[in-house]
Amino acid sequence: MIESLHSPHIARVKALISSKGAKERRESARYVAEGAQFVREAIKAKAADQVDVLYLTANGRSRLDNDQIDLAKFKCEDVTDAVMKAMSETISPQGILAICKIPNPQLETLKLSGKSILLYLHEIQDPGNAGTILRSADALGATAVITSPGSVDMYSPKVVRSTAGSLWHLPIFERVSLEQLQTTIPNLDFATLSADGKKSIRQFVINGNTVLIFGNEARGLADLEVPASTQALAIPMAGNAESLNLSAAVSIVLYELTAKIADDK
Repeated sequence: MIESLHSPHIARVKALISSKGAKERRESARYVAEGAQFVREAIKAKAADQVDVLYLTANGRSRLDNDQIDLAKFKCEDVTDAVMKAMSETISPQGILAICKIPNPQLETLKLSGKSILLYLHEIQDPGNAGTILRSADALGATAVITSPGSVDMYSPKVVRSTAGSLWHLPIFERVSLEQLQTTIPNLDFATLSADGKKSIRQFVINGNTVLIFGNEARGLADLEVPASTQALAIPMAGNAESLNLSAAVSIVLYELTAKIADDK
């Protein structure tokens, strides 16, 4: 049982979740996740070996026992409520916190179906948007999520919380330029989403592996040079709102396009 508020375990967690934690996360290839949902999704994805250590209070352990989670799959450390509170960023911790390995997938080995959908996020900044987009990509069948240099850290605490465990289910590639993506995976189709897009997403036909490019919440894609063959898409809107939240727009586009792929099978 870890009881001391001066424990090195607390220091390690705080280093990973602090305002300057991005450097620590990159160098150690580790991040912090909290909550029962994250543990359940790790089991579902057969990724328990990607959890370095699982910290549990008595209530946290009881919660996972009630969920019939096999804790023998994890290296567990029991902690007091005070230690968990010192570790956690949340106001009301569930008593479940893990240090996990950041995967290192390779673009070169990404398996594509011929009609795979890849999300490319250009300099998005909002952690809530990023996490929700990842969750939608997981739910709606995207093959991977790719972020540009200058985008939010996909393993920051706020992003991780927003994903609700979807981090386990699909590959994430960070700090990848469009040029690098095109060089590594040839023969990709590209499409952007913008308010002045010339083609409705309902008219768009997926004929090959397709990269859907979404831009910065404020600037959009104004500063991004896209391939010449890129199609500019728009979401038809019958109401009066000028635009949609980025994560909502991604979800709508993904739903529409993955439904077409499913209908074609």
